[in-house]
Formats: sequence, C-alpha cells, structure tokens
Amino acid sequence: MAYSREDIDEVRDKTDLVELAGEITKVKRSGRSTMAVCPFHSEKTPSLSIDGARGLYHCFGCGKSGDVYSWVRETQGLDFTEAVEFLARRAGVTLKVDPLAAKRRGERESLVEATEVAVGFYTARLKTAADAGPARSYLRGRGYDADVVETFSLGYSPDAWDELVKHMRGKGIADKAMLRSGLASRSRKGGLIDRFRGRVMFPIFDVRGDAVGFGARVLDGEGPKYLNSAESPIYHKSRLLYGLNWAKSEIVRKDTAVVVEGYTDVIAMHQAGMPVAVATCGTALGEEHLDLLRRFSERVVFAFDADEAGVGAALRGFDRSVPGDLDLRVAALPDGKDPADVVADGEIERLRLAVEESQPLLKVRIESEVSKFNLDEPEGRGKAVRAAVGVIALHPDPVVRNEYAGLVSRLTGVDAAVVRDSMRPARRSEQGRPADVAPSEATTATYRTESELLRVVLANDERLANVTITPDLFSNESTASAYAVASSIVQGLTPGSAPNLGKAIGAEDSPEGRLLRKLALDTAPIPDPQDLVTILERAKVDRRIEDVRRDLQKVDQSTDEQGYSELLQQLIALEQEKRHLRSDA
Repeated sequence: MAYSREDIDEVRDKTDLVELAGEITKVKRSGRSTMAVCPFHSEKTPSLSIDGARGLYHCFGCGKSGDVYSWVRETQGLDFTEAVEFLARRAGVTLKVDPLAAKRRGERESLVEATEVAVGFYTARLKTAADAGPARSYLRGRGYDADVVETFSLGYSPDAWDELVKHMRGKGIADKAMLRSGLASRSRKGGLIDRFRGRVMFPIFDVRGDAVGFGARVLDGEGPKYLNSAESPIYHKSRLLYGLNWAKSEIVRKDTAVVVEGYTDVIAMHQAGMPVAVATCGTALGEEHLDLLRRFSERVVFAFDADEAGVGAALRGFDRSVPGDLDLRVAALPDGKDPADVVADGEIERLRLAVEESQPLLKVRIESEVSKFNLDEPEGRGKAVRAAVGVIALHPDPVVRNEYAGLVSRLTGVDAAVVRDSMRPARRSEQGRPADVAPSEATTATYRTESELLRVVLANDERLANVTITPDLFSNESTASAYAVASSIVQGLTPGSAPNLGKAIGAEDSPEGRLLRKLALDTAPIPDPQDLVTILERAKVDRRIEDVRRDLQKVDQSTDEQGYSELLQQLIALEQEKRHLRSDA
C-alpha cells in the first residue's frame, strides 16, 4: 500500500524518536539532545546522538544515521511501507492512500506477477518437455541435479515464437504487462512474440525475493552467449545482484560477500557450501552495487578468473574513488579458472582458502601497476611510482595512504619520502580540489572550516544575511555536494527561521544526507559565518596561487615569453589579493 506524503509527514511529526529509541536501548537526555547506547554496533559508552525535536539520529561511533522511519526499518527489519504503518498505529494516525503512488505500486506488482508466471513456465518446461532435452543435458554436465534446478528456479525457454505469450494470456496476464516487463516484444506484423527462445533460463530476483528478470544462456545457434532482460520498471541491472536474495542472510553471518563473474559461479559456490556469492547481471560492478552490499557486510571479496580479462575487471574498477567504509579484497584463483571451474575440479578447499586469504584490492592494484615497468632502470622506477601513487591517492584514509607509500617504496626501491612527495599532486582533483570523498576522514586543511560553515547554513543563522557564500568556497567534494543540498533546504527562508531538517534530510540515505545529519546534531556553539567565509576565501586564493605556480614551472620562458608573463601577472595579482585579505582580518 502507498500512502500520502501528508500522512507520512504527520506520522513523523507525531513520533517521539527519543521515546522510540528508549524502547530498545539506554538513553540519557541532556537538554535538547539525547545520548544513547547505539544498537547498531557493540559499545558501552553512548555515542548515538538523538535530536527529538527534529527527529534525527547519528552515531559518532559507527556512522549510522537517519530519521524515525530508518530507525524502525533498521531495528525492526521492516520495509518503508511497513515502517509507516507501524508508526502510524503507534501515533494514532489514520493513513490515506495516495492514488498516484498506489498506481505505481500496482504496476510493479503486476510486472512482478508476470515475471513470476514466466519463471514457473520456464521451470516446468525444463523438467518435462521433450524439446528441453539439450538444456537438461547442459545442466547435468555442469553437475546440477534436481535440487539445484529447484533452488535456483532454473528453466528453459522453448525455441518457438510465442509459447510463453500464449501461456501467459491463458493465465490472464495482460499484453501490456508482458511488454513492460520485457518478457515479450512486438513482431514486424504487430503481434507479440517471446523475447527469450531456445535458452537456459536463470531467473533474477531482487533483494526481497521478487522475480524481476532473467539471464538467458544460448544452447545452439546465433546470438549472444547470454541475453539479459531489458531495463524495465522492475529490472535495473545497475541496482541488482544475482543471488543476493539467497545469500544475504549468510553474508550477514559470515560478514563477507563474494562477487563472482557469472550466474554459474554463484551456483557453484552455493554447491561448495559457500552461499555468500553474488554476480552482476551483464554489467560492470558499480557504486550502486556496493551500496547494496554494504547493507549486509563491509567485507567484499572479488573472485574472478585470474587471467587478465577476469581479475582486470576488479583492478580497473572504481577509478574515481575507493569506498572508505568497505574492505574491498581480491581472491587469487588458479590461472584461467573461475569459481565454477575450481568447484568442478573438486578443489573446494582451495576456493575457500582463496576467499579467506584474499588481499586488499588496493594492494593488488598497486602490485599490478608496478609489475608493468622495468624496475632495473630509473625511468621505469619513476613511471612505476607515478602509476602506483595514482592508485593510492584514491583512498580517503591518510594512514592507509602512508602505509601503501611504504609498500611502493619496497617494491620499487625508491625512497619512501620521495614516494610520499609524489603523491601530493595526485591527491588533487581535475579542478585543483582535494580528491577526498569521505567526510569522516577530514584530511584537508579546510575541511573542518567548511563543515562549520555547513552547520551555519543548516541552522539558517540570521547572520547569513550579511555574508556571501559561494559554492567555490568548498574545496572538498563531500562538503561541496553537501552545500548544494543544504542551500536548497534553506532557500527562500528568512535568515533566522529554522528549516524543517527532519523532513528535509531525515531519511536521505546518501553521503550528503549522512554528513548533514552528523553536523545538524553537533551541539557546539554556531560560529560567526563571516569569520568562516574569510578563512575559506584566503584558502581559495592560496589554492589558485599554488595552481599558477605549478603552471609557471611548466612554462619555458625562453620559448613562451608571453605565456610566462601572463602567468606571472596572475601570480602577482593573486599575491596582492592575498595580502588584502590578510589586512582586512
């Protein structure tokens, strides 16, 4: 059921988060804020801050944050709709259905129903139909017995034009649902034909266990080896992981998720007694997949084919950032073998050890980069260091970066201090900003000041009327993104009037939302915004001066006198601006 925004907001406003938290953990009120023992991680000293007035919480220990709805979802294991209904009963609010939202929810249910009918059709066809003989032979050849077929709902799509379409019409499934779910398409004559024909079918389920699509392997004939469902309202490959519906409980218990390359690898690991494997659905592993996995574990192991094509997928991934809250690792498999091959060869213990002894992704990437160069020559060592520090610079933790600088030094024979010096330019983004993306690390000189200015903006302090805040004051990617959200929250409000932060950022599960909740619950006095802006204006000029100086070093005055002169004039003007800002302080 889908409910109106007004009812959802009313339930939120009528729910006392402090009282709600007190039902499952120890709380201690202190003025407007309340500190509590965090139920999301083991601790004895309270580190969870709760602002009952705004309905927000943030743990300064584990980083969990949210509003009344996320609290109930996390502690009670409910989805959003169930959380609304739970809190509405508690608050005595009668819920009304939002017709538009109900329509969207109704469409999803109809598409899931159509897909589940198709799953049943394909599975029955595999088990009993004469034309499915080659499919049964293929599966037996992979060691799949009847239990595997039943567990994973494997099937066979007949090599005919409209067998599924006719079956679904007989089950009362509308043509529109077949088209929208990607199970059928229009023929040249305008009729409906099956999308999948003559293939072994691997149904794909979302994390809730709803059937949303298929991966289909060809047996004979032309066409791609694997054909996946087309994008649809229920099938988004960038947000789906094959096998997660079966693996999620074991992933939580083992605190490890293993990402493999294909559907058969997932099944092989289940057969080997390691039901913690998932695979992408015909696309590269991306940040949204990691967002899905981090709900269940912080440890993610890549177990791909050890050849260049396989492990390369892990080594090339996440070129823009390394998620600081995830422990990304690589399992070393035998050359030329994927997990399904290892299991088929009876080397289950070897696969288990490869996962247990997996190496950090950054370490594997660094070693891979260094191995590409001739370390017997100074030029080769220089190239190796530059390539390696480009990888290290992606990590938000300065301690980790320092440790890996030592590793590069040992691998290349280059002094560790030189490696660390080489890392500084790599830590700059294309715009000359620090590349940090994890706000909890606070590794840049202006990060704290930028965070304090965000607190002023969130409070909509009346002194904001006398200062000018521009986006370029925020040199960290995380605070710059958070400023865009914060400024939109207070836009149109009179300085001094408090924004409804509980409604604006209460349940937003994004890096910006988590950072803003953390800052909103900081009880320190709000600083003077003009002081903060002045500090950041100076820092902005300092960054520009550093950039111009770097450009000057690259220009040969003897061959480009005009370019050199222009840069020198820019530098002089910036130095004057810097002195002006200092004298105004």
